[in-house]
Amino acid sequence: MSLRFNAINNLSTSQETNVEGSAKITAIFNEHVFTLKTARQFLSDEAFKSLMSSIKTAQKIDRAMGHQIANGIRAWAESKGVTHFTHWFQPLTGTTAEKHDSFFTIKSDGTPIEQFEGDALIQQEPDASSFPSGGLRATVSAATSAIAAAASARAAHASSVR
Repeated sequence: MSLRFNAINNLSTSQETNVEGSAKITAIFNEHVFTLKTARQFLSDEAFKSLMSSIKTAQKIDRAMGHQIANGIRAWAESKGVTHFTHWFQPLTGTTAEKHDSFFTIKSDGTPIEQFEGDALIQQEPDASSFPSGGLRATVSAATSAIAAAASARAAHASSVR
């Protein structure tokens, strides 16, 4: 039986679920978010300075730094038990949408590898869902938000199967 079916089975057969944690919401608030404090811990000095510069000047992340930043985000996410991430967005259509992806990639020779490239951080979406004109929308911060959401979902799942 798969992990998913085991989790569903546990939920449907258990009488009560014990969730451990702090009674104060402030103790756990933001613990699954890649904040600047977290970035400082997981990024090199060069990558952190580049990220801060991009934030302060509202400029795109430099592609050369994008790979380093992505590696830091992936290391942080994996330390939280995350294997997948979701790019969740709100197009100007009045609805929400999402794209699911994972840190797992198969190379051209068939070798599996865990990977999160800078291109996943620095991408454009030509799907015309963001702007009525059909223009491109930068998704520089979307990946970190998505990974944070995945980390929260992972934590919620882990507490529900105890």
